[in-house]
Amino acid sequence: MDRFIERHEVGVAAIGGMGEIGKNTYAIQYQDEIIIIDAGVKFPGDNILGIDYIIPDYTYIVNNIDKVKALIITHGHEDHIGGIPFLLKQVSLPIYAGPLAIGLIQSKLEEHNLLAKAEFHEINEDTVLQFKNLSVEFHNTTHSIPDAFGVIINSPQGKIVHTGDFKFDFTPVGEPANLYKMAKVGEEGVLCLLSDSTNSERSEFTMSEKEVGHTISDILRTVKHRIIFATFASNVFRVKQVVEACIEHDRKIVVFGRSMEKAIKIGTDLGYIKAPKDTFVDPKRLKQIDPNKLLILCTGTQGEELAALTRIAHGTHKKITIMPTDTVVFASSAIPGNAVSINKNIDLLSKLGANVITSSINNVHTSGHAAKEEQKLMFRLIKPKYFMPIHGEYRMQVLHAKTAVECDVKEENTFILANGDILALTQDSARVTGKIEANDVYVDGLGIGDIGNVVIKDRKDLSENGVAVVSLVVNFKKKILLAQPDIIVRGFGQDDNSKELIKESKTILQEAIANNLLQDSASVFTIRQIIIETLVNHLEKQVGRRPVVVPAIIEI
Repeated sequence: MDRFIERHEVGVAAIGGMGEIGKNTYAIQYQDEIIIIDAGVKFPGDNILGIDYIIPDYTYIVNNIDKVKALIITHGHEDHIGGIPFLLKQVSLPIYAGPLAIGLIQSKLEEHNLLAKAEFHEINEDTVLQFKNLSVEFHNTTHSIPDAFGVIINSPQGKIVHTGDFKFDFTPVGEPANLYKMAKVGEEGVLCLLSDSTNSERSEFTMSEKEVGHTISDILRTVKHRIIFATFASNVFRVKQVVEACIEHDRKIVVFGRSMEKAIKIGTDLGYIKAPKDTFVDPKRLKQIDPNKLLILCTGTQGEELAALTRIAHGTHKKITIMPTDTVVFASSAIPGNAVSINKNIDLLSKLGANVITSSINNVHTSGHAAKEEQKLMFRLIKPKYFMPIHGEYRMQVLHAKTAVECDVKEENTFILANGDILALTQDSARVTGKIEANDVYVDGLGIGDIGNVVIKDRKDLSENGVAVVSLVVNFKKKILLAQPDIIVRGFGQDDNSKELIKESKTILQEAIANNLLQDSASVFTIRQIIIETLVNHLEKQVGRRPVVVPAIIEI
């Protein structure tokens, strides 16, 4: 960023989180001091095959680690903390977070054997971090998880406010948002606001989490048989209300899902979830509990392949089989890209006889993100001179910027940026200048960044068109093919017609290879290209497929 901003300017950039839901990672730099806000992951859609997570490119942080004063965590959701293990594999830096977020991060780092590398500092809304030129303050905000904060960065050019994920809930389950502190900051003057755009397309106020609690209690009161309740493990307030409803209606709870077990343990240890010891029952004792007095709490609302609810729906769960009297509750909304998997699970559960309750037919879920009217309230409280919509897909950012203009932010003072774009600010000016590294980095079982766009394209081709492996033995000195090529196909053509197709393909390949061997330029490379081009063109003409062709050439 140094190359693009003047020494007296404050630079603001998103390393991740612009034009997308997830990967939230933001950088504020003034001279030789950098504050990083959040380090999240993004979950891949169905079109990105074989990938576990998408994280930002951390090159900017790594190259400037001597200037990084703090990693500030707004709250403990995956799209804000999930990237921390991968970041700590590259650098060490101090982490400032609320107690619940620290507990969740520590649990992650234990899995990666990185706990010893982490330096934690617990914060609350009264915490003030003072550095040479920058200072950081916090205010409570309302979200679907405890210890959610807005961040106020004081710089020599003015205040930069990051809202974190927020909503305005006047009957919250946890601590209320500190509207007084927000208004006070606004009265003091805010140079730039960075604000959550997720629900910009919704015009109404977001429903209160307390309303969801009433609905959960009503379900437990009216349903007389076993209940399977699925929600996000990180939605601690939702889990808290489920536990309280079970206590109220005398139901035992069996928990399935490692992330759910961890969230309940951390939430219980910190006092956010309170229940008598006998409320939770070991899954091994599942058959000993009266099904009519049981609630199974699990993960899997997004159709995740290995989640408990997905295995229950597919009949592959070792301990739970759906009974016609079961009621299954989906207490979440669909993350973009997951609708197909979710609907498949709902259909499977319905076919097995379960009564399925979703947020579309009952108030079993509410968003933790501000809709348009709440965004307006934030603008009126903060009164920013400049505005940069963050945390949302492009159309959401556009709508959020229009709402800012409705609330008296000048249109020319709104900046819809992409990941990596730098906004340079002073008291009297704002300009977009330069770009820092902010590409997608894919994480799977092979490691971090070992998978690129070419591999993703190959995986997509394999999934759609299959693969053909061609093996042959060549004597280049004698310029002969020692036997007809052998072809093995996977992913298409397993019937009798395909046998004739393969036989025909072998003959065509043999002729093409033999002709190439007569050329002085014949080599393993040219033979490889002949095999790929000839077989792909032939199969596309015959069956409309362009498989991935893998030549295996043996020289003798």
